[in-house]
Amino acid sequence: MRWGKHVGMLRRLAPIAAVFALGLMTAACFQPLYGNHTLGAGDSVRDKMSAVEIAQIAAKNGTPEARLAVALRNALMYDLNNGAAPVAPTHRLTITLNSAATTVIVDVASGRPDTEVEAVNATFTLTEIATQKIVLNSSTFGRASFDIPGSAQRFAAQRALRNAEDRAVNSVADNIRNRLASFFVAGT
Repeated sequence: MRWGKHVGMLRRLAPIAAVFALGLMTAACFQPLYGNHTLGAGDSVRDKMSAVEIAQIAAKNGTPEARLAVALRNALMYDLNNGAAPVAPTHRLTITLNSAATTVIVDVASGRPDTEVEAVNATFTLTEIATQKIVLNSSTFGRASFDIPGSAQRFAAQRALRNAEDRAVNSVADNIRNRLASFFVAGT
């Protein structure tokens, strides 16, 4: 009779023990994406990403795209290598950038825009420097909306546009960083 009680309890605990055993077996297979530790003899993702040289983004001087190009390049340099240039670059990242603001909501009474969306589109290629072979070619985008407070506050509208541009550029930089990390992990 006592033995029957223990068997019932063992049957209830068996699935839990199996989950813990499976967790222990697979725990050594995973590593943090941006961690510096490697399982094998290869470089970590952070080491590979810090060896990416980011080329100057072409934009005409004095245009809004020039400010966005500098902001995007600086954000990527900070994300990939803490703001420093790579010591021995293995890859070169080339980016083309364009942006536009689109009116979403218009005030019916005045005909002026109330809400706009800033759109930043980027096309990028990752080239292996040693072979000059393009290993990754992709595109991404960032969107950020902003409200225009009214016709009497034109400087507030300009500041809102600039903040939306900055948010969209940071979104694009995050997308590019994540795509590069995915490439260096999976090779696709």
